[in-house]
Amino acid sequence: MNVKMSGLFDLSGRIALVTGSSAGIGSALAFGLGRAGARVVLNGRQQDKVAIAAQKLRDDGSLVFEMPFDVTDSTAVKAAVEQIERNIGPIDILINNAGMQRRGPLEDYPEETWHELMTTNIDSVFYMSQAVARKMIPRARGKIINICSVQSELGRPSIAPYTATKGAVKMLTKGMAIDWGKYGLQVNGIGPGYFKTELNQALIDDKAFSDWLIARTPSRRWGELEDLIGTAVFLASDASNFVNGQIIYVDGGVTASL
Repeated sequence: MNVKMSGLFDLSGRIALVTGSSAGIGSALAFGLGRAGARVVLNGRQQDKVAIAAQKLRDDGSLVFEMPFDVTDSTAVKAAVEQIERNIGPIDILINNAGMQRRGPLEDYPEETWHELMTTNIDSVFYMSQAVARKMIPRARGKIINICSVQSELGRPSIAPYTATKGAVKMLTKGMAIDWGKYGLQVNGIGPGYFKTELNQALIDDKAFSDWLIARTPSRRWGELEDLIGTAVFLASDASNFVNGQIIYVDGGVTASL
């Protein structure tokens, strides 16, 4: 058996594109891949936020590139992927992290908000993955990681449209693995539970909700962003070369318990 343990999780020299990586989960995953040796391409809609996030990663010792573009615009996505491949190098790892949440009672949910959520959370995953896979397939290698959610499996009041998008991302992940596995690609997902991020600040500050969540979670705490890094590095590395079409829930056990 010719396996070098030291190299299983080494991402040295590989190029990783992380969408929605100027803050929150995307930023944490970018930090983790950078520390594992990857050259990281940061993405977001706002150039100034991408630049600030990139500087933090550079201060941490990572080699970082900035690529602000709108992942919901298929034309912009194709142009950005071409630019990265031409000017930086072949994309080895894609993390589809960009997403949004809009809460509200389903019976009053605005149509325009529904379409905004679908475009941001589902269409962007299709656009990005297809554009990058077209580059990976001729090379017969590549890692695509889609950020799902515990809501890929479980519902909660006032978030039915979001749950629909994350369920779709789960199944799209499996479909990508089925269609592209024969070309040497691995496509998997990470399903975060409830994490301490800017988007969840209102829930964190809601003592009743926070107490309920901690009691509901077998690990008895909120997730910290650092908890996601190991799974991302595993799925981006050679350690996961025979892992395909899987969703790994990093949720403290929420999806394991009624």
